[in-house]
Amino acid sequence: MTKHEKIIEYIKNLKIGNRISVRKLAKELNVSEGTAYRAIKDAQLEGLVTTLPRIGTIRIEKENKKGIEELTFQEVVNIVEGSVLGGFSGLEKPLKKFLIGAMEVEDIARYIEPCDLLIVGNRKEAQLLALNRKAAVLVTGGFYPDAEVIELANKVERPIITSSYDTFTVAMLINRAISTKLKQKEVILTKDVMVSNPYFLDINSKVGDWRRLLRATRHSKFPVVNDEGELVGIATTNDVIGYPDDVPIKDLMTKNPICVSPDTPIAYAVHLMVWEGIELIPVVENKKLVGVISRQDTMKVLKSLSMQPQIGETIDEMILNSFSIRSLAKV
Repeated sequence: MTKHEKIIEYIKNLKIGNRISVRKLAKELNVSEGTAYRAIKDAQLEGLVTTLPRIGTIRIEKENKKGIEELTFQEVVNIVEGSVLGGFSGLEKPLKKFLIGAMEVEDIARYIEPCDLLIVGNRKEAQLLALNRKAAVLVTGGFYPDAEVIELANKVERPIITSSYDTFTVAMLINRAISTKLKQKEVILTKDVMVSNPYFLDINSKVGDWRRLLRATRHSKFPVVNDEGELVGIATTNDVIGYPDDVPIKDLMTKNPICVSPDTPIAYAVHLMVWEGIELIPVVENKKLVGVISRQDTMKVLKSLSMQPQIGETIDEMILNSFSIRSLAKV
């Protein structure tokens, strides 16, 4: 068992409600803080932990809730008429996003994340990379991976799938399935696509804390909350650039940022992003931060909706169709 797997197993055995910290986990299990941090983020993706303002990261009861556009790997197998060669225990996990492996392995490494699906041909190095990152692999063109790849898939519990279809056809079929799931809901709400438990800064943070989050997450925009977990601002690169690490975030942040509620129609969020020229909108409920929605989130929804038949359009679709993906990309 790898160090990463030992940490995940340790987290699974914690009592519901137990607090977890990177430093404490690293010390107790004798691993680096970087290894502990990555394991905690994977545990969050698996629904084992959550991060709450002023409380920190805690163990929670795993939820099986699926987003409206999520597919399980088992559903992907059915969609592409594929065969599962290994990693059967991971078939019910939800697909986070899919990537087409038409790039160098070094470039794939920059984008692949846990619970992603790599669509690739007969490229063993790329297949092994994806599985080591806890992503599933769909091998196109009727190729079969070798025994080493299948063995790794079983070990990391991520499916290795083969399909006789080519890469373009597979991508089209999966996109169509995601679009169908989106169509099943007449009005898409912010809570359906928002990122829950987002990274944030508290009111007592300093510029140095912002920079540490930037290095750890590669994000550059973070909501700021007060001691009660209420949204009070947002800190971006433009706010902090040029200031030393010891300057308080509360003196530089953008106060009273534009925000939406979980039940706000996604079409309205798109409208705000385009017309206000913003890339990230905090999602609040009873003044407390519960999530964020980004430009990438809205672009993904817009792409999905734009692929669907224009029969019985919803209000959301009519609003979304008045914007182009290009106009969002310019924001």
